[in-house]
Amino acid sequence: MINPHGSTELKPRYVYDDAARAALVAEAEGLPSLLVNSAAAANAVMLGAGYFNPLAGYMNLADAQAVADSLRTTDGLFWPVPVLNLTDDESVEAGSRIALRDPNVEGHPVLAVMDVESVDEASEEQLRAIGEKVFRTLDPEHPGVATFLSLGRRVLAGPIQVLNFSYFASDFPETFRTAVDIRAEIAERGWEKVVAFQTRNPMHRAHEELCRMAMEDLGADGILIHMLLGKLKPGDIPADVRDASIRKMVDVYFPPNTVMITGYGFDMLYAGPREAVLHAVFRQNCGCTHLIVGRDHAGVGDYYGGFDAQTIFDDEVPEGALDIAIYRADHTAYSRKLNRVVMMRDAPDHDKEDFVLLSGTAVREMLGKGIAPPPEFSRPEVAEILMDYYRSQG
Repeated sequence: MINPHGSTELKPRYVYDDAARAALVAEAEGLPSLLVNSAAAANAVMLGAGYFNPLAGYMNLADAQAVADSLRTTDGLFWPVPVLNLTDDESVEAGSRIALRDPNVEGHPVLAVMDVESVDEASEEQLRAIGEKVFRTLDPEHPGVATFLSLGRRVLAGPIQVLNFSYFASDFPETFRTAVDIRAEIAERGWEKVVAFQTRNPMHRAHEELCRMAMEDLGADGILIHMLLGKLKPGDIPADVRDASIRKMVDVYFPPNTVMITGYGFDMLYAGPREAVLHAVFRQNCGCTHLIVGRDHAGVGDYYGGFDAQTIFDDEVPEGALDIAIYRADHTAYSRKLNRVVMMRDAPDHDKEDFVLLSGTAVREMLGKGIAPPPEFSRPEVAEILMDYYRSQG
């Protein structure tokens, strides 16, 4: 199986030994505590689950700046996005050991124990410089920028030991999986070549066929459908609805033992190209050999060019920095001429009218009115689940 990023074995920060974990839980009750923000909590979950291998904890300001500027930490590790614990709490000091409390679970239980190696005070200019490099914009309307610049200016750095996976394991028991879990299941299934598909949306016909195309083109053994389960921007469809619709699509339209349906606990950054590279890192840590990168991967609005998330792998990712390969996808749509879904680049004789094209807004309006999108766009079984959701929203 493909090696994890930066090491030969996965190094998750979750404490798997029951006795050691129980001792840490007991110790944490006597430690000074910090209620972290959702972004820092999501980073802790990803560190615990092995997705951020080989990182041991949160970055300091120098590493965050180096990653933003050059996609490398100060010690040379290739990494695309700073992994930070930002706060405005002034009580935490360097050299302390603290309990990190979960903002997303009632009662704010301890999520992790952190050894604080350093505390840096970032200036507004430094944070804006990091944000501009990562998001390619400082527009406050960009949801990722708005979140990042609101998290605080104190940078708490150091290793963590993770005690649980927040609400993800309890709310999505059939879907949430760690990188450790996924690698084990890939090995159990005997898959060698595995294609990952990232999604934060329900999957329509075009997404379904894109997975099928990638699998056939690459001669892959299976597809990892890997959905984001964390916080999204307002208007995005909740994870439980996406989960149900994707499971229905796979059950009905894919052969057995060709698809793994899984999810991961992270808040969406909407960082476009940089987030696409981050997606590649943690799919390599899952054991996948390929990641599908389509048009406007991990983007939002009009902040990124349609193929920027592909060209970053040519222009900014050094040769050999990642072992995982990219499957480059064009916009996919149903061809009225050919009566099947195609990549638009493969149909040069087509005009726009030859494709079944619907905007996200148009689809949401149809679903909200109880109107199923055409079957060329969305499978009827999937549309029914989505219509039920929109009807429930009133």
